[in-house]
Amino acid sequence: MVPERETPRERTPAGATAASRPRATRLDQPGVPKHRFLPEYDPEAFGRMSERIARFLGTGRFLVWMTAAIVLWVAWNSLAPRDLRFDEYPFIFLTLMLSLQASYAAPLILLAQNRQDDRDRVNLEQDRKQNERSIADTEYLTREIAALRIGLGEVATRDWIRSEFQDTIKEMEERQNGHRHDPVVFQAERPRGRDADDR
Repeated sequence: MVPERETPRERTPAGATAASRPRATRLDQPGVPKHRFLPEYDPEAFGRMSERIARFLGTGRFLVWMTAAIVLWVAWNSLAPRDLRFDEYPFIFLTLMLSLQASYAAPLILLAQNRQDDRDRVNLEQDRKQNERSIADTEYLTREIAALRIGLGEVATRDWIRSEFQDTIKEMEERQNGHRHDPVVFQAERPRGRDADDR
């Protein structure tokens, strides 16, 4: 039986495998920028600009300016001298400009709506987490109040202590009346004449 030949990978020592591998990019150093054929842009700035344009397209001011421009365009190309007109009666160039404006307006509005949807999603997530925290706080406070009620049920209240004192006084009076049949004369009930004689 012929022994299998060792591959070069099996012959390398265990500690030398890291040195033989191709070096990976280091994470503690900035990467080398790659050359791109397309121009780069900031998506956040582009999104903000698209939102501003979409907001302007949805206002009455835009409709007024667009109506005024179309009326001026049609009036100029209908009433001006023939050599000054740049778009004759079917107004093909005006149609092209309006189509171009609509073709750019629709994606800008969609982009603004997508950004608004992302913001709404983040706000809903934050509201959900806030509601979960509020529910957890409410449950904690409910448990604490229940524990306080249970604890207060075992604490002696003023009415309970008063009733216990009254019961104890009644028991003492009953014992006193049962053992002594003579009326008890207290120091304050002695006649005053004896007081004068003692002096």
